[in-house]
Amino acid sequence: MRAPEPLRALRLVAASDLLDALTWPDGVAALRFAADDMLALDATTADLADEPAIIEDEVGFVGWWLTLDEVRDQVIPHVDWPLRTARLALAQGLVAGVPAKLWLTEDRALLLCAAAYAHELMDRLP
Repeated sequence: MRAPEPLRALRLVAASDLLDALTWPDGVAALRFAADDMLALDATTADLADEPAIIEDEVGFVGWWLTLDEVRDQVIPHVDWPLRTARLALAQGLVAGVPAKLWLTEDRALLLCAAAYAHELMDRLP
């Protein structure tokens, strides 16, 4: 597998209703890791006014943009959890035994993992 790309993102931790109310410009993908935890890819700012929240630049993730064929051939054989068929969807679990996330769009997918695990994931995938 080729080297991963660093991801530019904001990490937001706040009450779920605050995260639900956020709107993003085109080109930003808001990935909900948990009810109170969001990663906003390609975002540079978030408006949560004076609400209690953590908003930080996230530099701890890397990713690989993959075609759907690459997902089918290189990733799916290494997961033991079902992928959602609806798109846009975020799937989380172990990929080849490494904690990872898969952001599925209509025409491609982003495989992302903590930067610390990137070499391990690269070694385990074709």
